[in-house]
Amino acid sequence: MSYSVKYEDIGLMDFKETWVYQEKIFQKLIDNKKGAGIASSRSENMVHGTLIFVEHPHVYTLGKSGSENNLLLDYLQLQAKDAAFYRIDRGGDITYHGPGQIVGYPIFDLEMIGVSLKEYIHLLEEAIILTLQESGIHAERLEGATGVWLDSGIACKTRKICAIGVRASRYVTMHGFAFNVNTNLDYFNYINPCGFTDKGVTSLERETGKKQDFVSVKAIVRKNLQKVFDIDWLN
Repeated sequence: MSYSVKYEDIGLMDFKETWVYQEKIFQKLIDNKKGAGIASSRSENMVHGTLIFVEHPHVYTLGKSGSENNLLLDYLQLQAKDAAFYRIDRGGDITYHGPGQIVGYPIFDLEMIGVSLKEYIHLLEEAIILTLQESGIHAERLEGATGVWLDSGIACKTRKICAIGVRASRYVTMHGFAFNVNTNLDYFNYINPCGFTDKGVTSLERETGKKQDFVSVKAIVRKNLQKVFDIDWLN
């Protein structure tokens, strides 16, 4: 049985505002499970999953296990770069979000989908890997790290194109992935991305040598998420 998901493309939105919005949907889904259990979640009154696509103004976010030492700017320097900083409740270390980057927040019930949290992260990675294949780019996973990488077997060339960091409670997910499409990669120079000091960051624009049609890339990512998770869109 396919999992029913509401899709929302909310355009450019402040990170904190989006975080609050995510939390409301996340808590509603959890409360539904607490009150009725998974059997009732299959009823007509079930709370469906939600997939949010968004772009953020310049912002750095640090996961709950990350180190602030991986942010290489002080408060005044952040202001000069027109960037914000938040310590948040997802896994992973520090990353950057900004214009030209597809940020995806799947708020899914993994029990309904029938996958573990580890499998869920694997499927997020798979959707981006499939998307890159359509641009003729071979991407892969990196052992011991989440996300999607290029040249993962070549130490001096390994670079990340998509970061992943999630939170889960009662098998309900939030936060998600950040896929660099037309992203200004200069902003990654001010952090140790995901805590790494020996690996680079790239974008679809850099790898193809041309600016990407952002709307078209979003459509491809959406299609591949639908494929790997067996999703039915509600709208």
